[in-house]
Amino acid sequence: MKHLLLSGLMIALYGCVSHPVSIQGLATELAASCLGSASLPHNFENKFEAIDNRQLLNEALGGTDEGKLCQGQVYRSKEASQVTVFRAWNSANPNSEFGNWWAFEKPSGEIAKYRSDYEICYQWSSIDKLVSCTLKPGTIVVVGTGQSAICSDYLNYPVSVKQQIYIDQASTSLSDCTAYSGEFSWK
Repeated sequence: MKHLLLSGLMIALYGCVSHPVSIQGLATELAASCLGSASLPHNFENKFEAIDNRQLLNEALGGTDEGKLCQGQVYRSKEASQVTVFRAWNSANPNSEFGNWWAFEKPSGEIAKYRSDYEICYQWSSIDKLVSCTLKPGTIVVVGTGQSAICSDYLNYPVSVKQQIYIDQASTSLSDCTAYSGEFSWK
């Protein structure tokens, strides 16, 4: 009986975190730890429609210090939309080019800042390559802000206001891709 009660409470809390708009009671504290919003940036609002897909949302959400998303909303790209997305990836693992995690913004500035903004531990990716692609119409994605991540005993990233895009089957959901290589640029 205790196991059922505890399981039910965990499911209820997890469900509340995945739907921050309807948070009540105990789950309010959990949602308050997320920064930013899962709402689309203004220039993308007319390119997507919000849909309900709890299974995909739960795949994209992560617990505290696990990375993934802190909060999210599932969207479907509209038929007439042209949406370019970006992914920094690891050339030592060619299969990582079309991984799950993407961004609306092209990476720029300091690599360490980009890692922190998108919670990318050095063990997960050297981020020495970049690919930009067009999202195919009708693609279902999760948009949200980043969850905290512990990379090692001496490096962790807090939750982030930066929005990330979770694409379940990126290799079949994208077209017109262009790859770029990282170069040294010291300031």
